Amino acid sequence: MNVLDRLDTSLRVRGGHRLEGSVETHGSKNAALPIMAAALLARTPVTLHRVPRITDVSVMCSLLEALGARLHQDAPGTLTIDPSNVDSVRAPYTLVRKLAASFDVVGPLLGRFGRAEVPLPGGCILGTRATDMHEQAFRALEADVSNEHGYLIATARHGRLRGGTIDFRMPSVGATKNAMLAAVLAEGTTRINNVAMEPEVVDLAEFLIAMGAKLAGHGSDTIVVEGVDALHGVEYEIIPDRIVAGTLAIAGAATRGDVTIERSNPEHLTALIDALRECGAEVTTGKDWLRVRGGAIGGGTGIMTAPYPGFPTDLQPQMVSFLCTCNGTNVVEETIFNARFSYVNELARMGGDVRIDNNKALVKGGAPLSGAPVEAPDIRAGAALVLAGLTASGETDIIGLEYIDRGYERLEEMLSALGGQVQRATGVAPLLEPSGAFETLAYPKVV
Repeated sequence: MNVLDRLDTSLRVRGGHRLEGSVETHGSKNAALPIMAAALLARTPVTLHRVPRITDVSVMCSLLEALGARLHQDAPGTLTIDPSNVDSVRAPYTLVRKLAASFDVVGPLLGRFGRAEVPLPGGCILGTRATDMHEQAFRALEADVSNEHGYLIATARHGRLRGGTIDFRMPSVGATKNAMLAAVLAEGTTRINNVAMEPEVVDLAEFLIAMGAKLAGHGSDTIVVEGVDALHGVEYEIIPDRIVAGTLAIAGAATRGDVTIERSNPEHLTALIDALRECGAEVTTGKDWLRVRGGAIGGGTGIMTAPYPGFPTDLQPQMVSFLCTCNGTNVVEETIFNARFSYVNELARMGGDVRIDNNKALVKGGAPLSGAPVEAPDIRAGAALVLAGLTASGETDIIGLEYIDRGYERLEEMLSALGGQVQRATGVAPLLEPSGAFETLAYPKVV
């Protein structure tokens, strides 16, 4: 898709307005997608609440339908998945290439049917997305794994997976999810060491337990799974999206505003809250809300992304935009994705002074940003450019709204509710529902 094809999918931001007021987050994208995939493990329908109406969810809906599941929206944000008629273990490339989280279906298919055929993952181009640790987990559960013509093919040697010990060389969210998803129906006990501890991994574990899985240790570095014969349907609410909440918190700080984010979990944002406070922001929290006041912000702070509970890589671009508004020079080190700084050239078009040296960004802040036409290369970079536009003088046109729609449910409406001047540009095509069986779901169109 070239730039001319994307001129009708842009956001227009007029900067210079403090954000003030309160806004609610939606359910977590990174929790909803693996939980939707996990529904394949059940024999009866699953009903999920607070499912975000975003394009990535639309792609996962289409993928589950392609495998034979039936989906229905009971109310906005409430989705029922009936996996009883799933009759295929081969995921279509046309859908998987759009979404890295599509790879989450490998574990459930392999666990339930003893076989999975799934293309290697796609999604945003953030760097290498290796599958070696996923394959390691499946082999530890006595599956044969091969890569053939762009597909990962896994087959349980004995018809059903068998428990084993999995030692990850590093915490991997994707591999941890797939290991759990495969192990819950395996025969015997599985011990998974050096696992990811992200809230979204914990939420997936809680969902599996609600379906009847026997699982312990989630939230620590070791998870133990005792395999069961079958899982049942359940009604479940997705946790709040900590990246959306973090983006809104940074927006409040960047505009020197006063923003309260409701229906969020501050315990999931400790690293961000600490960084904002180091910059001079006043952050107060409650059980399910946080408030950011940015009137006293002066200098910035250095950050290094890391697995949870470290600073989230998905908030790194937004933080760099914010640091451009802070006095002084700060270093941002990216340790998760090796191509995460792809947005920096666009930020430079707005006057941002950011120099890249391998996996580090040197951010010299304090100089005013100015509006310019820019292009979002991925979801979080798109959000970062929106935040830059909020602080810049004049107007910023951000091409690539389709990326932002993958992770944020109408970001412009959340920001407008806080007094930001953000709108879809004139001539923008409306968000359409997916075709076919999902016409009632009201999720953004798969692009």
